[in-house]
Amino acid sequence: MTATNVTADELLLGFTRALRAAGVAVTGDRSRAYLDALDAVGLDDHRAVYWAGRATLCAGPEDFRAYDQVFHAWFGAEKRDTVAGVPPPGTTSPVRLPEDDTDGDSEVSSESALRASASGTEILRHRDIASMSMPDRAAMHRLLAAFRLRGDLRRSRRTTPSHLGRVDAHRTLRRLMQAGGEPVRPARRDRRDRPRRVVLLVDVSGSMSSYADALLRFAHAASHRDRGPTTEVFTIGTRLTRVTREMAHRDPDVALKAIAASVPDWSGGTRLGVLIKEFLDAWGQRGMARGAVVVVLSDGWERGDATRLGEQMARLHRLAHRVVWANPRAGRPGFAPLAAGMAAALPSVDDFVSGHSIAALEQLARLVAGTPTREPAHA
Repeated sequence: MTATNVTADELLLGFTRALRAAGVAVTGDRSRAYLDALDAVGLDDHRAVYWAGRATLCAGPEDFRAYDQVFHAWFGAEKRDTVAGVPPPGTTSPVRLPEDDTDGDSEVSSESALRASASGTEILRHRDIASMSMPDRAAMHRLLAAFRLRGDLRRSRRTTPSHLGRVDAHRTLRRLMQAGGEPVRPARRDRRDRPRRVVLLVDVSGSMSSYADALLRFAHAASHRDRGPTTEVFTIGTRLTRVTREMAHRDPDVALKAIAASVPDWSGGTRLGVLIKEFLDAWGQRGMARGAVVVVLSDGWERGDATRLGEQMARLHRLAHRVVWANPRAGRPGFAPLAAGMAAALPSVDDFVSGHSIAALEQLARLVAGTPTREPAHA
């Protein structure tokens, strides 16, 4: 994908996909309303682009923070806040917009700058992480920081007041007493949906060194989802290390420094079969993997016995709700899962995707959330 063959609609729809990865429920109708709004206001006014998206793509105030983060990462707005009247990331209160005193030439320049910024971000979205330059990685870090990863929904055993469901006898009786015996609408309760626990096993061995930083940042964003069960994160290499506590730092740079200090086998070998067995024995069998979405982020290179890996993956598959494997090397042309470890694991994997780019990680986030996708793994 090059800058010359990316249309304006593709750039803007890429922005909506990034919003979905950040946890904003952007539907097809909202995407169409967004494109219609921008047809009306144009791309020459940076403020209008911001407010058109916020008015059409956000369902409510709870989406504003994620919207601001993605908008600033996608359009590079952080350098123009005081000029464009766009609030910085995390600001949800209304701002006073300055009067527009620009002339036609500057409007054309503003539109060109906006298109160039969005085009650069869209191209970056499909670039292999291993080939990114330092400036590209900085932009990638801003996009990954806005990610949210929620497990698909399950029916909770607990009930909550609802318009549907079974009659709540106690609350209905209280209503009757308050009404003095007059007829009242029956109170009802229903089981509520809750997101499933997500467990991430991130390979930090030498063969994954060019992807480990980005995948850990992806895991950090997943660890800070707004609600639901805790996301558990482990690193795997020659040892298994639980890094959920280190991921609790809000700043991803601080979190990664804490992980680097606590992980003794960074850029070492890989013992996937032994370590997945260790995870299952110590945590998974006791409940962490039961009914969870377990994501393995690894290239599948196994230094030990591949048969053992196959056995432990089958065991994991019996415990988990779904097993997803993300292999960054699957995004390369001509890839085939010929490595012994990868071939042994695949029969026990529900979804096999790549994790080599931001677009691939967005697809992974949708799969974990239970949203079907037809996009190829190496889109």
